[in-house]
Amino acid sequence: MRVKKQKRHRRIVRFYMACFGFREPFKVLCDGTFIHHLVANHFASHENAISNAVGGSVKLFTTRCAMAELKSLGDSHGDSLKAARNGFRIASCDHEKRKSAVACFMEIIGENNAEHFFIATQDADLRKKFQEIPAVPLMFGLRNALFLEKPSSFQRDFVKSAEEERLHVTEFEYKMLKKRAKDRLGAEESKEGIAEEGIGNQTLEMQDLVKKEAARKRIDVVDKVQFKRKKAKGPNPLSCKKKKNPKVPDPNVQKVNADDIETARSRGRKRKRSRKSKKLLVTDDTNS
Repeated sequence: MRVKKQKRHRRIVRFYMACFGFREPFKVLCDGTFIHHLVANHFASHENAISNAVGGSVKLFTTRCAMAELKSLGDSHGDSLKAARNGFRIASCDHEKRKSAVACFMEIIGENNAEHFFIATQDADLRKKFQEIPAVPLMFGLRNALFLEKPSSFQRDFVKSAEEERLHVTEFEYKMLKKRAKDRLGAEESKEGIAEEGIGNQTLEMQDLVKKEAARKRIDVVDKVQFKRKKAKGPNPLSCKKKKNPKVPDPNVQKVNADDIETARSRGRKRKRSRKSKKLLVTDDTNS
């Protein structure tokens, strides 16, 4: 239940922050009935209890009329009067004569709650009256818990109508837009006239340039610088190999070499003797 309550309170506070510009520290205006409820239920720290309910830092206020009302109730509300004097700031109401807390609070809040006050009260009739004013968040207590009231249907309808009005253009804005459109059209027309004059001047200048170019061509005046084309060069001689000259063979040298080869071959050969001749000789000797 506590988590749901905190989420609900966050939604309510965000609604007033987004739609009516409430900011921290939130200012809470408490009447005598609410202060007496805090004292009677033994809240340890009034400021901490209210800041936990709102979900942000707070400043507590009351009025002299509310304090006078507590004083008139006698000793039964003496502790509440002490708490109001010690722990609450006094919101200026500028009343020469004391008024009831209801009349005092209604005068401070006015038509649109310019000071962005939260109203904390136990008076149900007073809460109903403030529900008909667009930017007034309400707080009340039940035993040892504090609650924020949901925005009323009147407050939600007021926010919707304000958003729709922002989307639509007012008469003053419509007149301003018309005036700006006329000024733009006049400026564009003047620019077009100037542009046409400029185009005429440009055409004359172009014609003069064409004539000058034709005259230059007749006189054969060379305007451009002519560069010599580089011819293809041969290879770098240092990076090239030298050509080898073919040697002419000497016939005498060739003959000498041939003779040497033949002698080498003849030396290398071994003389083979035929065994058949020896055998024939042996046979002849035996026969004889």
